[in-house]
Amino acid sequence: MKAKFLKQYFVLSIFFGTVLSCTAQQINMQKEIILSKKELQDKIKGGWAGQVIGCTYGGPTEFQYLGRTIADTVNIPWNDQVVSGYYDKFPGLYDDIYMDLTFVEVIDKYGVDAPATRFAEAFAGKGYQLWAANQMGRYNVLQGIKPPESGHWTNNPHADDIDFQIESDFIGLMYPGMPASATKLADKVGHIMNYGDGWYGGVFVSTMYTLAFTSQDIPAIISQALTAIPKQSDFYQCIADIIKWHKQYPQDWRKTWQECESKWSNEVGSPDGVLAPYNIDAKINSAYVVMGLLYGQGDFFNSIDIATRCGQDSDCNPSTVAGILGTIYGYDQIPEKWKTPLIPVLDRNFDFTGISLNGIYDIGYKHALTMIKEQGGKIGQNDVLIKTQKIKPVRYEKSFEGHYPIKVESLLGQQLKDTYEYNFEGIGLVFRANVEGPDNYDAKIAFSIDDKLVETATLPTKEIKRRYEMFYKYQLPNGKHQLKVKWLNPKEGVHVKLYGTVTYGNKPLPQLFFDSKI
Repeated sequence: MKAKFLKQYFVLSIFFGTVLSCTAQQINMQKEIILSKKELQDKIKGGWAGQVIGCTYGGPTEFQYLGRTIADTVNIPWNDQVVSGYYDKFPGLYDDIYMDLTFVEVIDKYGVDAPATRFAEAFAGKGYQLWAANQMGRYNVLQGIKPPESGHWTNNPHADDIDFQIESDFIGLMYPGMPASATKLADKVGHIMNYGDGWYGGVFVSTMYTLAFTSQDIPAIISQALTAIPKQSDFYQCIADIIKWHKQYPQDWRKTWQECESKWSNEVGSPDGVLAPYNIDAKINSAYVVMGLLYGQGDFFNSIDIATRCGQDSDCNPSTVAGILGTIYGYDQIPEKWKTPLIPVLDRNFDFTGISLNGIYDIGYKHALTMIKEQGGKIGQNDVLIKTQKIKPVRYEKSFEGHYPIKVESLLGQQLKDTYEYNFEGIGLVFRANVEGPDNYDAKIAFSIDDKLVETATLPTKEIKRRYEMFYKYQLPNGKHQLKVKWLNPKEGVHVKLYGTVTYGNKPLPQLFFDSKI
């Protein structure tokens, strides 16, 4: 949807007796803004609906295009049954949404000042599917590791992954025009499962949402949200590059994609992506979000289509794009073809939550009114006055500092029978294996390095309780090491299948490039 269809957001308020106009240069400079209640509600509704629309549109391509873009000749289907089809057959597609809603439920019950452990225990106890940093965070919490340690990179090989980025939307939608309050909540929730660039992804996205209530200038929203991120971080530098390349190649998003792929595509943390084209890292997927927003030029379809065709996590990225655009435009301005498939599911709860789309429209509006008032604003009969906040950079964090992946080895076809030994040279190791068997079994496996016991781990076979990576140890003295693995309680019908290792050194390998295709 082109910019000419955008509504003029700021209105004369009889109740408050003030007038506010908005330009790109005035984002975060006005001390107060006024929105009608109807407009506020419409924006919140648009933000939530947009997330579902974008996630659904990108669903068929999720992780099908690794290190390459999706050609324009590839048709991505959209029809009136597409959303209900995913609800019926693969509700796990909407992990973007149900994770948000879990945290919304905590706030609804305990308030926004609930401790991080409340949020952590809530999602750890749910029965829905999780992956990567979320699943590692859940495992850590279930094993007694509390936030923020549950998301720290020494406890979570997926600390830099996209997870918090895709579930931070609710924060920005709760705090219209109030980025400082949003980052405070992001600090508490985001460190349950992420750290460093993984945390920054959520801070960046939630800040963009807060600004989507105060401006219709998409480049300004992006550039100002980036000021919440420390400049020395890789995340900041990656997004700054996208902004720069967009100015250099304003008509060619695939050229910008190729520049990004060449410079930023090499994974460090997430083991599946190390020395491979797969990439679930927050910064590069946020880069695709920014590319969709910038090159889409405000058009709803073009924006989510570009974010999808960038590949990798191609359902989550258009979900973020559509959510931000839905907040800027409001629900009423989203074209009907995108909203019609939502109708059959409006009152169906998301997987393992007690909230539907209609439910979150109402709860989200209620929470936003509460936060506006708590942060010094006022609620009138027809309008709200929001005390806007300045953006302040959050603290600097870096995951896997001084660690460089130097070797990936496949162990496919091997099984742990009793003990297993693995020799490696470097400063860190991820040992990848999986326990398979009845859901009610917990394997007890001891891991030693250089004959010193590092950990005796409890490793459930049940998928939602599993440890996403079997063993990991960083910050070892540089040199030769031996890992010894001992299965302490083997059981008939249970198998421990090995599938690989990632070794880290203290110096990077020469830059590697994959056969990336645009």
